[in-house]
Amino acid sequence: MAGVVRPSATPSTGGWGAPPHPQLRVTNDDRDQVVEHVTAAYAEGRLDKEEFDDRLHRAMTARTHADLAPIMRDLYPSWTMPRIPQPRSHAPAHHPMPLTGSDRLGAAAGHLLPLAGLTVIGPLIMMLTGGRHSPYIRQHAVESLNFHLTVLGATILLPFTIIGIVLVPIIWIAAFVLGIVGAAAALNDNRFRYPLTLRLIK
Repeated sequence: MAGVVRPSATPSTGGWGAPPHPQLRVTNDDRDQVVEHVTAAYAEGRLDKEEFDDRLHRAMTARTHADLAPIMRDLYPSWTMPRIPQPRSHAPAHHPMPLTGSDRLGAAAGHLLPLAGLTVIGPLIMMLTGGRHSPYIRQHAVESLNFHLTVLGATILLPFTIIGIVLVPIIWIAAFVLGIVGAAAALNDNRFRYPLTLRLIK
């Protein structure tokens, strides 16, 4: 599975701290680290597609560390969440950090990769790579990921109805057009919101 970003550390190599309280709320970084390990396990053949999709959904919607622990336990028995402080610096609201060409291209890629067949994986990769260093890339990648998860769900469920069979092709055409519009907005330093989207991932 080309293009998968592998975790920089595994539980067997050490570097893990004491486990946090199970009811402690997780952060976006916590979810991202679990998604990285699950993606790597899928790339190594340790999970099938159904297991990967299930664990990916559970990781992205986890609220507490108790939700994350079962996802990793049979992959890495000694796994606990890292306890490395990650201070964030915030620019003043009236002096936003200037965007670079890489920010714009990375954000646009989050909208365009699904059009190349990487419907969910493309935005996910951009969120886990460029999104770690650029809030702008993460913002667009998360929006695209939520939209294409919604489209995927609709594609699976709608064919069970007669009108759904007619709607599915229309939805995919709309998704293609909206992906191009989203990429154009990203290249022009603008936010973009997909319509009729379930935003499960924050």
